[in-house]
This record gives sequence, structure tokens and C-alpha cells, in this order.
Amino acid sequence: MSEAAEPRADAAEIPAPPLLFDVADGVATLTLNRPDALNALNRPLKDALLDAIRRIGRDSNVRVVVLTGAGRAFCSGQDLREEGDGSSLADELRERYNPLIVGLRRLEKRVIAAVNGVAAGAGVSLALACDLRIAAEEASFVIAFGRIGLVPDSGLTWFLPRLVGPARAAELMFGPDPISAQEAHRLGIVNRAVPGSHLMAETASLAARLASAAPRAMGLAKRALNRSLEVGLEDALAYEASLQGIAGGTLDHQEGLLAFREKRPPRFRGE
Repeated sequence: MSEAAEPRADAAEIPAPPLLFDVADGVATLTLNRPDALNALNRPLKDALLDAIRRIGRDSNVRVVVLTGAGRAFCSGQDLREEGDGSSLADELRERYNPLIVGLRRLEKRVIAAVNGVAAGAGVSLALACDLRIAAEEASFVIAFGRIGLVPDSGLTWFLPRLVGPARAAELMFGPDPISAQEAHRLGIVNRAVPGSHLMAETASLAARLASAAPRAMGLAKRALNRSLEVGLEDALAYEASLQGIAGGTLDHQEGLLAFREKRPPRFRGE
């Protein structure tokens, strides 16, 4: 073997990135990439994910985001090897988890969680912070914070009651048993449960359909949906009217009307 053909001694030492980031046809796919640790959330992964969300927010070419995991897990929650005292746990929530969850909710793009395997602890919260969830039939949701003497966090106490009601949320949060994908679908935690071999194809199909809609209008719709969870009917009606005034002044609205009259698919540009 010639010297030029010999492998570099340090090639095997280059670590894999904790997050894979791919953009194609208006869809950004974020893949949690710590499969040997069941995609547990350590600081490099959390920082990379928050940075990706901020980049996507500034990228008008991205209309839909897919969040999934590499290997056999979606996300097993906090990496307990970074365990600290109670004060540091609170700081970690304030400095990383909370901005991450808020970032996903404020991102005016449609976000789909493709739950390919177990989601546990903060991994459940991460999935619930997405707009839509498709789960592999083999996936499961493990909320049991009580097993390690902690409180449900990262928005879990906010999202879960709004999805399943307070009584069922209490049962799920206080109980130790995993929730199967089929049960999660029955309860309304996930939008659909599909065979694992079909998960990414189903997700890609949904993402493509969502990406074809008017991106500015759908971003405003997400804004309205978020607000509706916190205000009364009259405030929600007033906010809808305000946002409709914005949407009605966009070029995408004009294109939608023109496409309707011409009986053709609209070509939205996000303007």
C-alpha cells in the first residue's frame, strides 16, 4: 500500500455529530444522532438542536421540520451521566431545555415528530412540543420521572393535560407504565401510529403536503393556535382577525385567489 493510500491515524477519532441536519424540498430533517445512548440529551446535543432551530427560523426556504432519532430510539431524555445536584438541574432547564421547548413552539414552521422508538422523560416533552406526531407501532412513551425521583419537566405538565385532559394526564404522569404507540394514538397523544418500516415514508409524504401550503399563512395559523391555548374566545376571535389582516395582504393570498380562478395548483413563495 502506498503512503498516500494509508488511512489517517486520527480518522477513527473524529466523533459523529450529535445532530444530523438535512434540508431538501423545503423540509428540514433533524436527526438526534447518539444511537448508542438512545439519543439521550447531553449538552452538545441540546446546544446543536437549539442552534438548528434558530437557523431554521431564519431560513425562508424551510417550510416544514421533521424531528426524529437515529437507531432504535427517538430520545431517552436527559443523559444521566451529566447528573448534578438540584440547583444544577434547575439551571439546565432554564438555560437549555426551556429555550429549546419555547423555540419549537415559536418556530413558525410546521414541526413533525417522527417517533421511531422509545421516547422517555424529556424525550416525551420534545415530541409533544412538535405540532404533529407520527409514531412507529413499535415506539413507546415512558413518562416515569418518579422512578428517578424527579418532577415531569420541559413542558410535559403543560402539554399533556391539553392533549388528554387533566385526569388522564395525572394518571399517565403518576403511573410507571410505558404508553404504547397504539394507546398514545387512542388517547390523542400522537396523530397516527404506523408500521416502523413505513414511518419515514409516511412522514415524508405528510411533510411534502404541508410544504405545499402557504408558509406565511400557516406560520400565522400556528401563532393563533398557540395563543388559543391561553386566552378566552373573544380574545381568540380578535387575534384571528388581526392575523387574517396580515395574511390577506400577502402575495401568497393573491396567488391563492388567482390559482383558484385559473383552476391550477397555487405556487406559494412565502411572501
